[in-house]
Amino acid sequence: MKLPARVDSTFRYVLLAARRAEQLMQGAVPKVEPSPKPTRTAMAELAEDLVSWDYGPPPQPEPPPVPEEEQEAPAEQV
Repeated sequence: MKLPARVDSTFRYVLLAARRAEQLMQGAVPKVEPSPKPTRTAMAELAEDLVSWDYGPPPQPEPPPVPEEEQEAPAEQV
């Protein structure tokens, strides 16, 4: 199977097709001639690069740990 141009892995292709098939089953308008099976319609839309998708925001770096000396000491009880 040849993957569409923008899809970098089979795993991502399956995820995209499944998500688009769910949208079609919930009433989204097909962008190609619909097939009786929503997964086939979703795959055809991906093959023609009609489904917009993105990798999402880049992961945020974790803040550096605070050394124990700089952490606030608990307030003393009177």
